[in-house]
Amino acid sequence: MRLGEYSQAPSLRGGDAGHDGRVPETAAQQDLDAAPAPAGEAVALHSLGFSKPLVEAIAAKARHHGTSLEQELLHHPGIEENAYYGAMARFLRLPFLERIDSAIVVDSEHADTQLRRPTMIRLQHQRQAPQMAVIPRAARLGGLAATLANRPSLREGLVVTTPTALRTAVWEAGALRRVRHTIGELFDQRQDLSARIVLMGGQGFVAGLLTATLVACALAEPGLFFSLLHPALSYLYLLGLILRIMALLHHRQRHETQVHDVTGPLPCYTILVALYREAAIARQLVDGLKRIDWPSPLLDIKLVCEADDRETIDALRAQMLPANFEIVEVPPAAPRTKPKALTYALNGVRGDYLVIYDAEDRPHPGQLREAYCRFCELPAEVACLQAPLVISNAKASWISALFALEYSALFRALLPWLANHRMPIPLGGTSNHFRVAALREVGGWDPFNVTEDADLGLRLFRLGYRADVLQRPTQEDAPTTRAVWMGQRTRWFKGWVQTWLVLMRQPGRLAAQMGLRNVLIFQLLIGGMLLSSLLHPLIFVFLVEGVFAMLAAPADAIPARVLMLFVVDAVNIFGSYLIFVTLGIKAMTDDEQRQIGMRWTGVPLYWLLTSIASWKAVMELRAKPFFWQKTPHQPSS
Repeated sequence: MRLGEYSQAPSLRGGDAGHDGRVPETAAQQDLDAAPAPAGEAVALHSLGFSKPLVEAIAAKARHHGTSLEQELLHHPGIEENAYYGAMARFLRLPFLERIDSAIVVDSEHADTQLRRPTMIRLQHQRQAPQMAVIPRAARLGGLAATLANRPSLREGLVVTTPTALRTAVWEAGALRRVRHTIGELFDQRQDLSARIVLMGGQGFVAGLLTATLVACALAEPGLFFSLLHPALSYLYLLGLILRIMALLHHRQRHETQVHDVTGPLPCYTILVALYREAAIARQLVDGLKRIDWPSPLLDIKLVCEADDRETIDALRAQMLPANFEIVEVPPAAPRTKPKALTYALNGVRGDYLVIYDAEDRPHPGQLREAYCRFCELPAEVACLQAPLVISNAKASWISALFALEYSALFRALLPWLANHRMPIPLGGTSNHFRVAALREVGGWDPFNVTEDADLGLRLFRLGYRADVLQRPTQEDAPTTRAVWMGQRTRWFKGWVQTWLVLMRQPGRLAAQMGLRNVLIFQLLIGGMLLSSLLHPLIFVFLVEGVFAMLAAPADAIPARVLMLFVVDAVNIFGSYLIFVTLGIKAMTDDEQRQIGMRWTGVPLYWLLTSIASWKAVMELRAKPFFWQKTPHQPSS
């Protein structure tokens, strides 16, 4: 029995696309896009030569995952995309294109919809009539076959291709347009949210005037200047310490809730991994992503690489990537940053939800399920969920040990406390899960901000969204040498300065958007952290100065102001170290604590290095604000 007899043949009209490449809603597109019909799919697959046991097996998977038979078949081991669509082309008696020359693709902004749901694209040849490259669907194959049988002249304008070939051609054809749009969109649409201009005119004037005033005061009246600076810095430092004490108290009271997974049909979920010079870690990355517990047909994994980084691209292709993996090549263009690459890839994201991972990450296999469950439970204003980052190489060096302490305190104590009180959260650079609609609404990542995670978390908050946290972690490695750590931390500080400057362009408007309490929290988290890091060595100077002042005066004649500042300085120094260590240790497992050992005693040196990194960041912000210091990675042992 002919396949066409199982389905009523719809009409297929000519002239399927305009000169701009936009495909109108013709009967052909309706035929390709109609909802899957399981019975029709099964008949089509049998007619294409697939055995009954195989079709029944993938039908069971399709029912369980809420997918189509065709989706499951294309992700079944041993099924090759070219062979499958080649068989469809032979069945329809149409030419088959295994690869599409991007030079003949009609590019437009609308063509990017084909990156998300590839169905058809117009091909404009120089010496022959235009063609429509189509991707038939098994559910409607019978109707398409009947239409072509009734109107054989339509065969002259149709060719069959594969989703991979079509997406590859669309990526290539629109690369320059897309990268220009990626770099300029946030700046062009919302200049006040972009870090492309380091200091706006008014900010530059105020910064220059303030700097000149402070320098003049320091030179003219150094005693008065430092007598005012001392209490200002000491009490600011104390406020930051109180913030972390509150997080510590919350952590002690906090009980981890049981993680539940959503059962039943799942949405499409996208994973983005931005890569640059990561050939050495390609195998570990792919293996880790393969372990994620999510139906393969509903997992859209995009490995985003710089187009001129051939070594990484070749290393990834050598891994024989499954059907749900896609390498996205970003055209070389300044700024060469991770956020630019992520925003470029956002054009082709197919999922309703999205997560960012780094090259060295090993996420918990069930993290996506927890995130989706939490998104279903939480209101729509929660646009992002931050998974905790756990350092797995804490015992490698004293640098990595203290880095592990820092991450433990941040991701498993401070951020949960901020989320619990619905305060702004500066996101970590990886394991951020987003609602894609909200991410697109706020403009994606800022290509010019080199700490794009903190910037995006605060931008989401000021535009009416907020973030929450997850429990299932992501394992990653910390830098083990001072040089690598210094380069990474300098970039982070530079991005935090960028973020603070962007948010402080219109302080009144920021207060109206975020609320006074949350503006104060932002100032402590970002502004206070920056200032205390820059001036951290002065706390030691003030402490020593207080000791000498008290030694020089009789015990009963020590001024109350001097005594009070000495106490505050002592609390700041020793209390900050104590809270840093306690907050980190309390959030760790017993095994993690054993890996740290006694290396927590290096905290004073670690903080002095942090101060050096902050000063390097300020100087680098002036000379090369968008320079991205690459952190090298090696496979985890």
